[in-house]
Amino acid sequence: MSVAVTTAIIAVKTIILLLGSGVTYIAYKAYRRTGAPSLRVLAIGFGTITLGALLAGIANQLLGVTLEQGILINSLLVALGLAIIMYSLYLER
Repeated sequence: MSVAVTTAIIAVKTIILLLGSGVTYIAYKAYRRTGAPSLRVLAIGFGTITLGALLAGIANQLLGVTLEQGILINSLLVALGLAIIMYSLYLER
């Protein structure tokens, strides 16, 4: 993999980490303010998606897993996070 592609992946993963952390924080703050369980679950869902991006990047860059394995890790956690978000939208107070 070229240095340019590696640098681009790191840059995009960093942006995802920052944005995902921001959304997770805002959802958690909303939960703390309102006490709505659905907002807590929403924060967990976005946190899971963000964690997926972080773990996939760490696994690929530091632990030597292949790009394909990193994509699989990321995809599994994104799918789990989306399932959690969908559940949060289904919850009733």
